[in-house]
Amino acid sequence: MPAVVLIGAQWGDEGKGKATDLLGSRVDYVVKFNGGNNAGHTVVVGDQKYALHLLPSGILSPGVTPVIANGVVVDIEVLFHELEALSSRGVDVSRLLVSANAHVITQYHRTLDKVTERVLGKRMIGTTGRGIGPAYADKINRVGIRIQDIFDENILRQKVEGALDQKNHLLVKIYNRRAIGVDEVVADLLSYAERLRPMVADTGLVLSRALDDGKTVLFEGGQATMLDVDHGTYPFVTSSNATSGGAATGSGVAPTRFERVIAVVKAYTTRVGSGPFPTELNDEFGEYLRSKGFEFGTTTGRPRRTGWYDAPVARYSARINGVTDFVLTKLDVLTGLDRIQVCVAYDVDGVRVDEVPVSQTDFHHAVPIYESFPGWTEDITGARTFDELPVNAQAYARAIEAMSGSRISAIGVGPDREAIVVLHDLLEG
Repeated sequence: MPAVVLIGAQWGDEGKGKATDLLGSRVDYVVKFNGGNNAGHTVVVGDQKYALHLLPSGILSPGVTPVIANGVVVDIEVLFHELEALSSRGVDVSRLLVSANAHVITQYHRTLDKVTERVLGKRMIGTTGRGIGPAYADKINRVGIRIQDIFDENILRQKVEGALDQKNHLLVKIYNRRAIGVDEVVADLLSYAERLRPMVADTGLVLSRALDDGKTVLFEGGQATMLDVDHGTYPFVTSSNATSGGAATGSGVAPTRFERVIAVVKAYTTRVGSGPFPTELNDEFGEYLRSKGFEFGTTTGRPRRTGWYDAPVARYSARINGVTDFVLTKLDVLTGLDRIQVCVAYDVDGVRVDEVPVSQTDFHHAVPIYESFPGWTEDITGARTFDELPVNAQAYARAIEAMSGSRISAIGVGPDREAIVVLHDLLEG
């Protein structure tokens, strides 16, 4: 079985955890290949709800080996907090593997993230303040600290000293904050070394050998396509590659091993933080979607911006990622609406544009062109086949499928683990 990539098709919070959980019993490894603890997702198992932030959602599936790969930035304190919280609830976390090459989020990354956002004021990106951006910046600037460095105190100290030489000048002279001591950072990171050591591995080698042995490996992207640092709504993006191409660089598995790309797309649209959002609703419909869909950040608790489904965004994601299958989530949230709008194109300065504009300025000023569909009032949370959905719900799903650039292979109809309608096998093609 080839490697399978699972990514978000919009601005995040599409329900990737639910989709991963749907596949969990059929895969051997679940790999997180980008991001950090800035993108939480909620997985419901029976009457239990689990909020995950840094860990791959596959950690909840018995028999699955969860992997934090090299493309992730790791806040070690958060890592152990999550592991302890899951262990206390009876979840086996002993199989977790962490890449020796993953970069570490330190206290100075968190500090810089917060003070930089405050200084930006109205121009703020809308980060979570978790230190993700500064950690990735250090990685690219080649002054980052990797997991493997924690096991060599001399190397660790040299790297922290090098990083703080510059950052303390910035904190003290520009941001009027106190300098951060090398000793306190080194001591904090060293305190995790022995607990961390059994988890650390050459995960690229482990995963490649697993694929050679016929194992099924699922690569789970954090954030989503429209937040990708290269292909998203820059600069209002995350600091890593959340698209399918990031699965190769973020894991050390060759791109020729990937054969299926599953994209999760919500039946409407949400985003957190600043940036363009053509279908955003600042009215009673937006509040309806927010309250009924419980659209509040898993990591931050921030209310999400809400809007109608954006078909050009879905098509863009299908093209950028090479999507073979869409998983449509939260269709049940639309139950009760008389009419449902779908953005089919944009009006940009009086000109109809059918695809996502390459110009950020044009996208910011794009006005959605809508097509209206009749809603439904029937409860769909108990549906397990497509034919059990109301006729109007079926028509809505088929219409957005035709607009979105790939087939819809599964439809989420409720928050419970089993509340899903499967149309096509996600792993068999």
